[in-house]
Amino acid sequence: MEGRRSVRTSDGTYLAVVEFGGGGPPVLLLHGLMGRATTWWSVARRLTDHGRVLGLDARGHGRSQAAGPWTTDRMADDAADLLEQAGAGPAVVIGHSMGGLHALALAARRPDLVRGVVVEDMAVDLTGLAGRPVADMAAWFGAVPQPFACREAVREAFGYPRRELGDYMAECVEERADGLHLLTRVRDALEIATGWTREARWADLDAVGCPVLLVEAEESVAPAGQMAAMAERLGAEHHVLPGTGHLVHADEKAFLGVVEPFLTRCR
Repeated sequence: MEGRRSVRTSDGTYLAVVEFGGGGPPVLLLHGLMGRATTWWSVARRLTDHGRVLGLDARGHGRSQAAGPWTTDRMADDAADLLEQAGAGPAVVIGHSMGGLHALALAARRPDLVRGVVVEDMAVDLTGLAGRPVADMAAWFGAVPQPFACREAVREAFGYPRRELGDYMAECVEERADGLHLLTRVRDALEIATGWTREARWADLDAVGCPVLLVEAEESVAPAGQMAAMAERLGAEHHVLPGTGHLVHADEKAFLGVVEPFLTRCR
């Protein structure tokens, strides 16, 4: 049964956690930038056959406290704090986009807490893009004024060219007196993304000792060929799923078709 609670991190920040159900070794779900744990809901209910499924609202996202620092290492440590407090043994960590980067950093920093990693459409080196992802993001959100009148307005604002992103973002707003607002402050998201363009994380791959599955979108946001290079460096399994965009798990059948066998092998 789904439930909600919070954890206090080692730096005193309160983060929201969703218990999706299941029993046994944990499966930890880490969402992407601007997201929240509940965006995993339809996938999470299928994963409860493989363990106790937990979702973390990253700091500054969902119902978690908006407090920096906004670094990859700090946010990986947040996930470590949750797993230590859950006390159920090492987890398979499944991360979408930003969450995939945090999953790799967590596995590198705390191998005792991780028995497997799934990275959904994320690269470890965006330094060659000269800040373009951050500029694009700033322009995108700058063109989408808040508040929104209704959730359908959120879907319309974010659902082009792929409607699934609009559905995703409609989950990531809260109602206030004047309408719907994004749960994540855009300035915080921009600071997080800026960090990705300034620091390559190839060294994390060399420190990961557990099995890794890389799931790449056909319309990937990762630099061309980088996820394949990551797989080679890790000795990892790598799948490019036809017809998918950056939110790969929106195609639940295709995504679970490669993730569930991996979870079985990680038992």
